[in-house]
Amino acid sequence: MPQASSEPNLRFHGTTILAVRDKERVVMAGDGQVTLNNTVIKHNARKVRRIYNDTILVGFAGATADALTLTEKLEQKLERYNGILTRSAVELARDWRADKYLRRLEALMIAVDKRSMLLISGNGDVIEPDEGIVAIGSGGVAAQAAATALCRQTELDARQIVETAMTIASSLCVFTNDRFTIEEL
Repeated sequence: MPQASSEPNLRFHGTTILAVRDKERVVMAGDGQVTLNNTVIKHNARKVRRIYNDTILVGFAGATADALTLTEKLEQKLERYNGILTRSAVELARDWRADKYLRRLEALMIAVDKRSMLLISGNGDVIEPDEGIVAIGSGGVAAQAAATALCRQTELDARQIVETAMTIASSLCVFTNDRFTIEEL
């Protein structure tokens, strides 16, 4: 009979990434909290980055090493396809789903440039949201709902919407804090 491990099942939890596009720009934010089981172990993690000569923003939710691997792979695809985000994202998703090693990576990614906003998953999904708003992670639903309401009911710009929606998400999701990294194009 197999023996139970004395090591606890350590599990990293949550994040919130939100991207919003308005007429003039696209803004992406991520919270800074890293949680291991029921303990916050980091407050200022950077989950949103600029890649490909600062022309593309990426934000990730999931295992950090996996997300960084996928960011690196996306950047390789961008080099190969001359910075065309949609083509690069489709090729990344194809590899992610088909490759025996990549298939084990556990993360979701949002990638945006001046024209495209994409959610990329290991299931082979490359999804462009209808309203120029997308969110992922444990606080993603709250952030996206708040951003959608703010876009429809106010005249706030994309940055103000992102800041407000992320603040709302951080007040609701225990795996999301209010120390945001915000990038815009």
